[in-house]
Amino acid sequence: MIKITLNKSLIGRRPNQVKTAHALGLRKIGQSVTKVENDAINGMVKTIGHLVIVEKE
Repeated sequence: MIKITLNKSLIGRRPNQVKTAHALGLRKIGQSVTKVENDAINGMVKTIGHLVIVEKE
């Protein structure tokens, strides 16, 4: 399991980055979600890695 926290704003970001964050369930700064670590989630985190903080649980 990994905990993903949105750390930076989505305003002015590329549409694919905003859609990726929304698909993960992240809409507001400081919002966190816990997801099972797999290839799909890792790819999404890589796309928006500069906007989020990832912690192992």
